[in-house]
Amino acid sequence: MNSPIIDHDRRKLCRLGLGGLSALFIAPFTFTTQNIAAPLQSATVGMLQAPDENGVRLPVGLASRIVARSEQNLFGYQWHAAPDGGATFSTPDGGWIYVSNSECRKGKGGAGALRFNRQGVLVDAYSILQGTHNNCAGGATPWQTWLSCEEVERGSVWECDPFGKREPVIRETLGRFQHEAVAVDTHTMQLYLTEDKPDGCLYRYTALEFDTAGFPDLTTGRLDVMQIVDRQNNRVAWHPLRNPAARYQPTRKQSVLATHFNGGEGIWYHNGFIYFTTKGDNRIWALDTTRQTLKVIYDAAQHLNPILTGVDNITANAAGELLVAEDGGNMEIVMLAAGTIKPLLQIVGHDRSEITGPAFSPDGSRLYFSSQRGANGRDQDGITYEISGFGSSLR
Repeated sequence: MNSPIIDHDRRKLCRLGLGGLSALFIAPFTFTTQNIAAPLQSATVGMLQAPDENGVRLPVGLASRIVARSEQNLFGYQWHAAPDGGATFSTPDGGWIYVSNSECRKGKGGAGALRFNRQGVLVDAYSILQGTHNNCAGGATPWQTWLSCEEVERGSVWECDPFGKREPVIRETLGRFQHEAVAVDTHTMQLYLTEDKPDGCLYRYTALEFDTAGFPDLTTGRLDVMQIVDRQNNRVAWHPLRNPAARYQPTRKQSVLATHFNGGEGIWYHNGFIYFTTKGDNRIWALDTTRQTLKVIYDAAQHLNPILTGVDNITANAAGELLVAEDGGNMEIVMLAAGTIKPLLQIVGHDRSEITGPAFSPDGSRLYFSSQRGANGRDQDGITYEISGFGSSLR
């Protein structure tokens, strides 16, 4: 597909405000925006230092620890191979849970959980999904569930209980396709989904019914696919799909009007915007859910020496600054905001791996992620990390 309008002024980087955006516009080296709601904090992130004992390069003030290794026995649960997408959930005792997918094939995938107490001590580990296929990314919901996505043809979305008390459930209304990730618009309670195919689509789920808390029923809604209808003004429209769970016709081919994206990856919602990455062309996109406009906010092809390539999983801190994990590239998590694109961390010696599952603890003080295949490049060599030391200026 053709790119939305790109300004070729490469002279400077302006602020990328991920809260209160009313107009967003990308240049090869320039972010411009209006109505920044709060000061951003990426300027407080310093240069990466030499690798620590875990092979992680970090700015001064941050520290790493390894919390799990694939095939390690933790409280009777063998931490899964090929850890991928992840998210955190608060617990009633003041602690939190980190959920992680397993991108293993042929029924060996699923998802597991690490539970931490309020002091950050690991106190439990367990499975929340088993016997599935290529569970790549997914997304957390405001109603405290984890949506685990199967990245296979006609893959499903499984709704899982991070606490491990309820059985996982397939959500057929979210379609059968090569799912990558999900983000929930916490204002409208609509769900947005990416598809990891060279001709993948962006989808939106709208519920027809809601519970008493205002959360959507995922059994009776409508799945739409996006079309860019006005490239000059970047406007989009949505078209309903006849049968999202059809056995014989791929979901992405049910509408001839659909716009196709080259390898949809991570997706995140913040303050009226849906941000998603496409690894096939190394772009980051921003969908204004109110104005229904879509723009490229980062395009590696427009940089002479791009800091960020292999764009994949995406998250944000409380200030709304984007953190993008690299699949390949320099094995970094890269921060975009406040006039800069800079690495937050780098894993050294893991050239055959990818960084997956970045997620902040609920209080913003710690960041979790994995090296999916570790230093040896094998699924069974995955490593899951915690980065601590985030003060209020970095959360």
